[in-house]
Amino acid sequence: MSENIEDINYKEVIEYSLEPLIVHSQLKIIYINEAAEKFFRASKEEVIERSPLDIFKDTSKPAITKRISGAYSKPAEVIEETIYRMDGTSVDVELYCHPIKIGDTRAIQTYVRDLTEKKHLENIRREMVKKINELALTIVPLLGGIAVLPLSGTIDQDRASLLLELVPVNVQKQNVSKLIIDCSGIYEMDSLVIDSLFKINNVLKLLGVQSFITGLRPQLAADAVKLGISLEDIITFSSVKDALHFSGVDYTITDQR
Repeated sequence: MSENIEDINYKEVIEYSLEPLIVHSQLKIIYINEAAEKFFRASKEEVIERSPLDIFKDTSKPAITKRISGAYSKPAEVIEETIYRMDGTSVDVELYCHPIKIGDTRAIQTYVRDLTEKKHLENIRREMVKKINELALTIVPLLGGIAVLPLSGTIDQDRASLLLELVPVNVQKQNVSKLIIDCSGIYEMDSLVIDSLFKINNVLKLLGVQSFITGLRPQLAADAVKLGISLEDIITFSSVKDALHFSGVDYTITDQR
């Protein structure tokens, strides 16, 4: 049996939606669904007639007021905000609102998506990545104050920041006087990698640590010139073995088989 779409009771559709939904007009809440009651930890009677601005931080209210004003004519972009429930607890949410008409009244329908679980998972992932990166940035001591820092994979902004944070600390902890930074395992030499190596070299120099960079591809020099970065003060070698030989270490690989 076919049904006319006009026969659908849309109030029932939004009432039983799993996502919190608010309808407001002229800065007064005129409706919330059941999910919104649970989310805001308050009954409809406690929320209706209140201003939708009440849930926002004072610093956010001017921008939200402007956003609401524009949403009467067209849907607003999805944003992330920290809002307050009726019991005073704060929560990070994603907000989406669009214009609707209730009879002759212009109103705005706002969807609220709780980001608590998403943020929690993001924090766990960020911590895991940080721990993995910390392990990947382990300085390997050799002898006579010489150590090697083998870099591999991809260096993104977070890992570049971690390099600048951890390498100077670790060389001091391990009393390193000469550090070989081996880049042979890095997938791609981009501007971020070049800039990171340049900054690390300068920081180590200030600490009295001599640094050598090995495993650089020929394209690096050309890329550095394009970025206006001079490699004149950076000592480079094709391999870790060459850097050790330069440092006066007799590096001989013995076949143990």
